[in-house]
Amino acid sequence: MGYERKISRNDMMNCVLCEDAPCARACGRIACDRALRSVWFDNEEGAARKLPKVLPCEECDAPCEKACIRQGKVAIKELMKKLHELPEEERTDGESVQSKLRTDICGIPLENPFLLSSSVVASTYEMCARAFDMGWAGAAFKTVCFMDIHEASPRFSAIKGDNGTIIGFKNIEQLSNHALAENMEIFTRLKKDYPNKFLLASIMGRNEEEWEILSRMSAEAGADALELNFSCPNMAEDGLGSDVGQIPELVEKYTRAVRSGCSIPILAKLTPNTGTMSEAALAAKRGGADGLAAINTIKSIVNVNPHTYASAPSVRGKSSVGGYSGTAVKPIALRFIAELGKNPELKGMHISGMGGVETWKDALEFLLLGAGSIQVTTAVMQYGYRIIDDLKDGLLGYLNEKGFQSVEELVGLGLDAVCDTEELERDSILYPKFERSKCIGCGRCLISCRDGGHQAIRLDKDRKPVLDPHKCVGCHLCALVCPADAIHSGRKRV
Repeated sequence: MGYERKISRNDMMNCVLCEDAPCARACGRIACDRALRSVWFDNEEGAARKLPKVLPCEECDAPCEKACIRQGKVAIKELMKKLHELPEEERTDGESVQSKLRTDICGIPLENPFLLSSSVVASTYEMCARAFDMGWAGAAFKTVCFMDIHEASPRFSAIKGDNGTIIGFKNIEQLSNHALAENMEIFTRLKKDYPNKFLLASIMGRNEEEWEILSRMSAEAGADALELNFSCPNMAEDGLGSDVGQIPELVEKYTRAVRSGCSIPILAKLTPNTGTMSEAALAAKRGGADGLAAINTIKSIVNVNPHTYASAPSVRGKSSVGGYSGTAVKPIALRFIAELGKNPELKGMHISGMGGVETWKDALEFLLLGAGSIQVTTAVMQYGYRIIDDLKDGLLGYLNEKGFQSVEELVGLGLDAVCDTEELERDSILYPKFERSKCIGCGRCLISCRDGGHQAIRLDKDRKPVLDPHKCVGCHLCALVCPADAIHSGRKRV
């Protein structure tokens, strides 16, 4: 954060973030697996702080690399040495005050802003208990209902990046398949065993009576607050799920029914499968909601098989529209969070943000646009509950560096920078600047500018880019495609 990065995820793409990593067991002196994981989750400073002041790698023959399940493909020793080269004041910062991470949802304390979102990752007592023990502040338990849920198999699919990590995730999973009485017992047991953890009960009814009964039962079982699932894209029959979230009148009616059944805080979980979210949010407020949660997954079809013509996940040759999540949806989620955060009629309502959060930096973006708490699912499904370590550590490091005393000071700081298109200044041009020492001479900038831009770049005899300022409009496409990160913002022409 406060210095030039020495290593990043790109430097360790072959690392698969093992469980009980052989590299760390072979080393025995430093937790190299833990440090690598911190780098993966954009917490390089945290990774450096985990290393001893005297690094034992210098005279070591790298047993960690020999034990690696991808032997010879991850330069663990070199990566540890680079981490250790960070400035001393950054590397030895020590433990920070954890109280800075404390916040609340509608007045109920949270030890940190991170919750599991309502999904398979928070669907049993054992799973929630393990997550709580690892440091998660709470969980939105998988949606409970009166319906008999019978899931399809398979029910997950994904779009992956070049290195195999999940970019976008599709599911056709529905609600909790446990009996309602069993779920209530889980709520009671969780609150008994973890009284300081936040239990958010996600509920879904088919009519006002069911919404009211579910709210009353959940409150009596110990839930701290309720999350009203008006947004599940996989429960659309008979006016359920996202179909409710698209109809403000239903949102208001069902919220009011829930309020009649309990006195604990209510968050309305809204659907992104709509043009705007404010109308439904205001309807929820009129019905008695104390806060909002957004976004749920986005209706999607992915991966159509060129031989069977079925999309994924294919269930005996057929599939259905399902919910899309993962890092690919974060820009859409942020757009809706900003919409809610900027609406003056929603001021004072808690916003629990989610949608593509994988690192502490992702979470920070949600906070800056008005979210007061953060929920996570897809990243946990891919990497496990252990990501909470770097979510907390990275965010705490940011608070310390910037001089903030609490997470709450961050909420909404980025909203003033979000404006209507008509308000953008359009009279100046910010030219790109080429760092010739970093340029590898690939010509990607030339290709993109020539075929997708304004033909403002040529290559000199050394294959280095040269800008024609008379043609350049300052779009910065060249900087986005540069594989060497050798193009940045330069001088401005007014």
